[in-house]
Amino acid sequence: MSIKEKDKEATTVQKKKINSMLLATPENDTNFEQDKIEENNSLVAEPPKDFVPTNNNDNIKYKKPKSILVILVGIIITILLVITLIFVVYNTVNQNIISGVSIKGLDVSGLSVSDTQYQLNTYLSQKLPEEITVKHGDFETTISVSQINAKFDTKTATNSAFKVGRNGNFLENNFYVLSAMFGTNINIEPILKIDKNQITKNLEDISTQLPDTVTESSYYIEGSNLIITAGKEGCVVDIEASIEAIKTAISNFSANDQPIELVVKTQLPKDIDIDTIYNEVRKDPKDAYYTQEPFTIYPSEDGVDFKISIDEAKALVSDKSASEYTIPLNIIRPNVTTNMIGTEAFPDLLSTFSTRYVASNRNRSTNLMLAGNKINGTVLMPGETFSYNKIVGERTIAAGYKEAPIYVNGKEVDGLGGGICQVTSTLYNAVIYANLEIVQRTNHQFIPSYVPASRDATVVYGLTDFQFKNNRNYPIKIVCSVANGVANCQIFGLKQEDDCQIEISAYQTGVTANAIYAEAYKIVKRDGVIIRRELLSKDTYKRH
Repeated sequence: MSIKEKDKEATTVQKKKINSMLLATPENDTNFEQDKIEENNSLVAEPPKDFVPTNNNDNIKYKKPKSILVILVGIIITILLVITLIFVVYNTVNQNIISGVSIKGLDVSGLSVSDTQYQLNTYLSQKLPEEITVKHGDFETTISVSQINAKFDTKTATNSAFKVGRNGNFLENNFYVLSAMFGTNINIEPILKIDKNQITKNLEDISTQLPDTVTESSYYIEGSNLIITAGKEGCVVDIEASIEAIKTAISNFSANDQPIELVVKTQLPKDIDIDTIYNEVRKDPKDAYYTQEPFTIYPSEDGVDFKISIDEAKALVSDKSASEYTIPLNIIRPNVTTNMIGTEAFPDLLSTFSTRYVASNRNRSTNLMLAGNKINGTVLMPGETFSYNKIVGERTIAAGYKEAPIYVNGKEVDGLGGGICQVTSTLYNAVIYANLEIVQRTNHQFIPSYVPASRDATVVYGLTDFQFKNNRNYPIKIVCSVANGVANCQIFGLKQEDDCQIEISAYQTGVTANAIYAEAYKIVKRDGVIIRRELLSKDTYKRH
């Protein structure tokens, strides 16, 4: 029998019982009251727990109740989804940096990208010092922050700040946003950028100024002798490590208040290489001559050879206790020297420059004349490099040099050969005007009196040299004179079709309590029109 049929039968039985109850009376049914009670109890009895009535009287459905835990989980998930949706919409609509973000300690919460970068640039420009002081022991000097172009990369830092809460998936983004809202600060450190080439040059120059710097061995020819000076162990600036120390000090703003200790390392001078020196010095004599078509000059060369054997020379320099070694030479003069050719071999004046000196200072004047005479008549072939220290030689009493004022560690003292840097600086300017290639040049510690800032060149024998290369197609000849209070350098050669007019622009870029900063540029013109502007140097001078 089906459920439906059973339901019908149960309903019919129930109806019969009700009818019999209606017909029954106390008189004809003694069990009336008891039956009535039982039937009433039967009618009002509670249905089973799994019985659920429906609107359809003919159907009965059975359902299991929902778990409270499932309902709670559903509510929580719904809330989380709503919160997530809110944050996704917030991050999409909001075009400002989220709360709780700083750059270099500057709170940029709620700012736009453009406002952030503007405020950050203003903030950091006030924090960056005008100059930094570097030191080694008692030695101190300064470096211009603008000269080495030290600046923070505010653009990248600002973009990184804007990406906080936007750079990951929606869960990561919401985590950052919520963390920031509940007080977790996110600080972004901008990268400090620096002109590595310029600061490397600054540190290389500073390295040569250290009181205990290393001195390399060197040599020069004095008359019929080869003079070799021994090197000395000393300190040199560790360029890479010092750059990192400087960048760190600037980044954390400690350079504003205290000097930065340079990282130095001990360095031994290179061993004296007799074989190399012999190969550089030894040569056969050559007579000078020139040809017209094509126009070419072949300069004279002295023949040079050791008077002693190479083994004897090596034994001589093996004595490490000596500071100087003398090797006798055989000098063989050519029959025709370059000076004998005359000006017809160098028909064109390429450049000239003069400086003035005090002729009454006899010692200084003597030194200038000795250096000028050494340089006078020097001929450089195309591609050949001029070395001031090799041409002039060491400034010694035996060579005739006198005591005159020089600067040592920022102080003026008397030293052998004092004043010869005026000849160097005069030649330096003549070389620039001839548009020759500068190979090595270093500025003085103080601005000299005879040329403006950044137009000087200093030399220290065995340490600092002035070098330039003849980058022209034809030989050049240097004519140097020192007389009557005027030092003059002229460079002769043959003009070329691509020759240009040269101007020098030099000026101070900044002055502080400790230093003066300057720059020099070579302006190249053709037919009066500027075709390029080349940086010659950026220099730092101490103030008197």
